[in-house]
Amino acid sequence: MDGTVSGCGSGVRAPSGTGASGAGGGGGGNHLGPRASLLMSLALALLLGALSALVMFPAARHLRSLQDGERAQATLHTAGACMTGQCEVRFEAGGRTVVADLPVGSGGGKQSVGAALTVRYQADDPQVVAREADVGGGGAALLAWLTAGAALLFLVLSGVAAVFGTGQRRT
Repeated sequence: MDGTVSGCGSGVRAPSGTGASGAGGGGGGNHLGPRASLLMSLALALLLGALSALVMFPAARHLRSLQDGERAQATLHTAGACMTGQCEVRFEAGGRTVVADLPVGSGGGKQSVGAALTVRYQADDPQVVAREADVGGGGAALLAWLTAGAALLFLVLSGVAAVFGTGQRRT
C-alpha cells in the first residue's frame, strides 16, 4: 500500500506514522498496559466482592428472615425497580393499612400497580415486609452468588496476569 487514504476519490496522501491504518484510523497504542490491566482486574474483583458481601448476601439473609413472618394479601402500591428496593406494597396488618417498601433483592418488578401478591411481614413491625415468593432469598441470593463468582474470576485473572507479567519481565 502506498499510504493513500481513500475516500470519495480524493487521493489524499496521509503522512507516514499518522495511524491512518485500520477501521476508524485508530492504528494502535489504545490498549492498556499490563499494570493498568492488572489494577483494573483487581479493582473489579474488589468492587464485585464488596457488592456481594456487603449488599447482596445481607439482602438475601434479610429476605430469608421473613420466612416465618405473618402472611397477608397485598397490592403493589408503587411499581419500580423492585430489585433495588423501589417498590411499595399496601396491605392490612393489625387492623390498619400499611404501605411498606419491598427490600433490596425483591422480584416482581414487571408487575403493574394494583397487582395482587402475597407478602410476609414481621408481626411487631409491619414495615419490614417481603414478597412471599422472595423469602427463600429471591433474586438477591442469585445475584449474590453471581457477583461473588465474578469477583473470584477477576481475582484469578489478576493472579494469572501477575504471574504471566513477572515471567515476561524476566525474559
